[in-house]
Amino acid sequence: MTLLAQAPSPAPAATPPAAPALRFLGPNWYAAVMGTAIVANAGAALPPGAPGLRGAYGLVWALSALMLVTLLGARTLHWVRHGDHARRQLLDPAVAPFYGCLSMALLAVGAGTLAVGRDLIGAPAALGAAWVLWTLGTLIGLAAAATIPYLMVTRHRIRPGSASPVWILPLVSPMVAAATGPALVAQLPAGQWQEAMLLGCYAMFGMSLLATLLVLPLVLSRLFHHGPLPLALTPTLFLVLGPLGQSTTALNNLADAATGVVAAPYAHAMSAFAVLYGVPVTGFALLWLAIATAMVVRAFRNGMGFAMTWWGFTFPVGTCVTGAAALARHTGLAAFDWLAVTLFAVLVTAVAVAGTHTVRGLAHGRLLAPPHPQPAAG
Repeated sequence: MTLLAQAPSPAPAATPPAAPALRFLGPNWYAAVMGTAIVANAGAALPPGAPGLRGAYGLVWALSALMLVTLLGARTLHWVRHGDHARRQLLDPAVAPFYGCLSMALLAVGAGTLAVGRDLIGAPAALGAAWVLWTLGTLIGLAAAATIPYLMVTRHRIRPGSASPVWILPLVSPMVAAATGPALVAQLPAGQWQEAMLLGCYAMFGMSLLATLLVLPLVLSRLFHHGPLPLALTPTLFLVLGPLGQSTTALNNLADAATGVVAAPYAHAMSAFAVLYGVPVTGFALLWLAIATAMVVRAFRNGMGFAMTWWGFTFPVGTCVTGAAALARHTGLAAFDWLAVTLFAVLVTAVAVAGTHTVRGLAHGRLLAPPHPQPAAG
């Protein structure tokens, strides 16, 4: 747990050397890529705003792509040089769920490539990159959704009362694939190919939604019976917003892509289902946002400082932005536009704060320093 959410501590006397620092690089760092990329994706989903905003979204996408390439290289070196530690992370129940972040980072950057990156690199290159990133992200996400729960059952030793919203991460990966896949449906040959892609995304929506519905009661039970999460893990409560906002986004995007791909009655039903599902789920998302915010305020009052878990404030809120924007598009209700814009302002603020603290922590060598040894039991 120390690796995932290091509590603030005084700066060490000397910056840790490069090799030991790389040893403690975990898969949770992909959350920074996800949180940055969703700013571009969510911004592109909003109603047209001031001139120049699309260019700003393109720059944010470029930053997220650079972060992804850098982190992929660093994690590859981590496996090559510190394979023992990487395998230990995979067998650690506190770390293993973060392997779902790799899939979502690939998918988020891929979606941004098609949405705004094409303005910078050209449509053909953007389409090719989007296909590669979506395919890799989907395959890794499906593997994580099956492998991590298997390891939790067979290899991990999970203490009673240790359920965490982090458990949702590998399960929501297929939902991200289902939400970003519809943009690629029109690029396939008409007929069987397009229909298979569309219904395949619906299948991933279903597997992710049902799996998440099985895990959420465990998280609520842990909170009700064991009290608040540790301070550094409190931001992970925002992760619950991820499957809520992403499932709403997925259904609305799939409904947009269904026209001309499936028979008209099915396309109309998909459009109706997107609204009938998305509105109540958005209502629950707002309720959970209020509860999670209150818990975070409580944690701040009790001394919660920066940890990498603060990136949990970003991507889940971004999915609620895209979900609200999609509902505005399908219902024509201006209230959803205002909700999307408000949540987007929260998202940008969260990314700016988490990003600033992350850069500062890297510059001082704290975030990649070896975990502090725990005091022995008395």
